[in-house]
Amino acid sequence: MATASRRPPQTYDELVATLHNPATPLTRSQRLLADRVMADPEGVAFMTISELASAVGVNEATVVRFATSLGLDGYPGLTRLCREHLREQVHLLRRYDNLEQLGADGGNLLQQAAAVEGANLARTFARIDPDTWEAAVKALAEAPRVHVMGLRKCHAPAYLLGYLLRMLREDVETVTLGTGTLTDDLRRVREGDCFVTIAIRRYSAETVRAAAWARARGARCVALTDNPSSPLASSAEQVFFVDASSPSVLRSLTAFTALVQALATGVAQLRGHQVRSTLLQEEELLEEFGAYAPDTPQP
Repeated sequence: MATASRRPPQTYDELVATLHNPATPLTRSQRLLADRVMADPEGVAFMTISELASAVGVNEATVVRFATSLGLDGYPGLTRLCREHLREQVHLLRRYDNLEQLGADGGNLLQQAAAVEGANLARTFARIDPDTWEAAVKALAEAPRVHVMGLRKCHAPAYLLGYLLRMLREDVETVTLGTGTLTDDLRRVREGDCFVTIAIRRYSAETVRAAAWARARGARCVALTDNPSSPLASSAEQVFFVDASSPSVLRSLTAFTALVQALATGVAQLRGHQVRSTLLQEEELLEEFGAYAPDTPQP
């Protein structure tokens, strides 16, 4: 697993992405170490090399070879990334402190929020690869059926994508936990379908499992997530990394919402005249059922 021609991971997230990458070959012993590092970075951060070797059931030389094969500066390089990850975990509390300080200093939260959201949008759309974009739009437009899943906070952009796609094409489902209906929804996934998942850290376990299951089923998987170490990245053929920075304690979904709307627009453009026919039928139904309040005449 030599990495001479590959940049070694600089952060814990990059380390996890490397370990998830199928192109990173791992022996059985190294896979055991990788699983421990990803499952318990807090513990690994302060373990001695002998403690980690004993916990995993390998010898100390294997631990050293594992770290150096990833391009790290031996075992100290591995523990350094884990300790830096620990410091990042207090970021939520730090953001809360910053929010309180902003109020105490008379800072303009609206201006700061607008600046952060503008940066989220700019960074998100700037990193989209054209080939990834075209493949995702094609899958959303042409797959026999589209399934969209996002839970908890990410339900909002998932619902929006499902709603917009249903206006443009048939056979679109929004997957929810409902009253124990997740397995019922997943049973309808077929080979060649498009399965979209949306999640940010902390990642919903159900979403991660469903994405892996859909990929194994032969679905064309698309993921909207926040960084390369996201477990959704390894299950998806097309991945969009979306910035979710915020001046408050709550992470932002603005860029997710904008990307969802852009994807729906791409589908409308690709389907062309088929969309026009679908929208006309939708308008006729809305009018027949009186879905909207009548327009009020302007004075």
